Amino acid sequence: MTTHQPNPSRSQSLLMPVNAVPEPPVLEMEAASISSDPALEPSRARTFIKSILTGAVDDFVGRKVVVGGWVKTGREQGKGSFAFLELNDGSCLANLQVIVDAAVFPLSQLVPTGTCVLVEGELKKPPEGAKQNVELRVEKVLEVGPVDPAKYPIPKTRLTLEFLRDFVHLRSRTNTISAIARIRDELAYATHTFFRKNGFRYIHTPIITTSDCEGAGEMFQVTTLFSDAEKLEKELKQNPPPSESDIESAKLFVKEKGEIVSQLKSSKASKEEIVASVSELNKARENLSKLEERFNLKPGIPQKDGKTDYACDFFSRQAFLTVSGQLQVETYACALGNVYTFGPTFRAEHSHTSRHLAEFWMVEPEIAFANLEDDMNYAENYVKFLCQWLLDNSRDDMEFMVKNYDKTAIERLQLVSSMPFERISYTKAVEILANVTEKKFENKVEWGIDLASEHERYLTEVIFKKPVIVYNYPKGIKAFYMRLNDDQKTVAAMDVLVPKVGELIGGSQREERLEMLVKRIEDAGLPLEPYEWYLDLRRFGTVKHSGFGLGFERMILFATGIDNIRDVIPFPRYPGRADL
Repeated sequence: MTTHQPNPSRSQSLLMPVNAVPEPPVLEMEAASISSDPALEPSRARTFIKSILTGAVDDFVGRKVVVGGWVKTGREQGKGSFAFLELNDGSCLANLQVIVDAAVFPLSQLVPTGTCVLVEGELKKPPEGAKQNVELRVEKVLEVGPVDPAKYPIPKTRLTLEFLRDFVHLRSRTNTISAIARIRDELAYATHTFFRKNGFRYIHTPIITTSDCEGAGEMFQVTTLFSDAEKLEKELKQNPPPSESDIESAKLFVKEKGEIVSQLKSSKASKEEIVASVSELNKARENLSKLEERFNLKPGIPQKDGKTDYACDFFSRQAFLTVSGQLQVETYACALGNVYTFGPTFRAEHSHTSRHLAEFWMVEPEIAFANLEDDMNYAENYVKFLCQWLLDNSRDDMEFMVKNYDKTAIERLQLVSSMPFERISYTKAVEILANVTEKKFENKVEWGIDLASEHERYLTEVIFKKPVIVYNYPKGIKAFYMRLNDDQKTVAAMDVLVPKVGELIGGSQREERLEMLVKRIEDAGLPLEPYEWYLDLRRFGTVKHSGFGLGFERMILFATGIDNIRDVIPFPRYPGRADL
């Protein structure tokens, strides 16, 4: 068996030991980007701080590197002869200690929190007793992005997450938000890894849709009618439409040209004269048509029969931002088998709770030839995979969450990743909750209700002390596409409930029977026309299939212990706020 030996020069420039796992490919690309054009600034092989701090010290000490990052804290020492900078580049939670002599660069420009620097220097072992294992002695300051400390809104003092929402463009520089960003990235990577390992294909479903998957009507409308109306109003002011007398004059002119053509034909004029006259007639008719078109232009939103005329809209019909990619991804499940979509979804719900966003991300797999039990198995295995992935790949960031936000976060991941989930019917869940005497629920428990978050969390945190999958819900509280059970009262739906959050996943076996699906759509009070394509999947080669949706931000809440969903998405959108 032979071992691959890396290129020595590349190994040195990246500071990677021979047997180490390489950093992301961007490092290799940077190291390989060599241009012979003297007009171009040469590329620099920047080394990630994570690769320095997680490697063996002896492999790094004595090497020269280029490091870039933002100053977390900076302080001048030795009566201003040198400065210590705690530098962070976002690759990990930890900072690299950087030492700069006053002879190298004016220290006052480097020490303010938030300053961006790109420096070149030698990695050295610090004195005995120092907290860090390695530090960088700067030989050159290559670039500086200065900061006015009097105006910088993200100082090194502890800031609340609510305060940081007012500086969404800068909050990623804080330890908390950067740690959440890395955890989010790991969960996204883990998602694609899980589905790839299980034979799924990733399908990009549309963000703009004409179908309401949930049937709730809380959708953002996509339209150009308002902007078109504004443009038209502005254009009509600048270039007023023709008057009725203008139209009459144009009609009279067309009539005159027509009479001339008739006279030329009756007098048997030459072909050239007739052709020229017909050409003038056609130009007159074209001019009249344009005048009539502008004359008929009316400012405002186009109307028909007293209602908005969406035939004049961009898509010639009503269109919305999607609340789910499920219906569309089903079309590929009915051709490719196992598929999933992972993208943004939108809901125009005027909710200000800590669990709601107007824009959020959903992971939605769809599995052909799968029943409800198959669906539950995939959902359980997926959640376990995500939890174990964070334990294996995000330990430092998770320990930060334990220290600062939720002491039980890692324990919760360990619990969920290692224990089988409890599975109970909705009817059994209601029976259990109805018999609870030691707690008074705010929402009354009775068969037919949609379980509230307090009910879901009580089942997982108190009754079973582990994740619970509740299945076979009343048909009246679930979507039209869920398969009706033989009892005619329940549907083959399931929810995965977890501690801390409550519902993490909602899924079901889909209704594959055409007649039954048509009736369910009609019973929901929805028009059939927008779903004709969806019904075609049942008309032509129908297949038993199932799927579920995981709210990605809810998974991050569950993992980190953060309380508000607005803090686990990079750019939160909620009623009244859509910054950037």
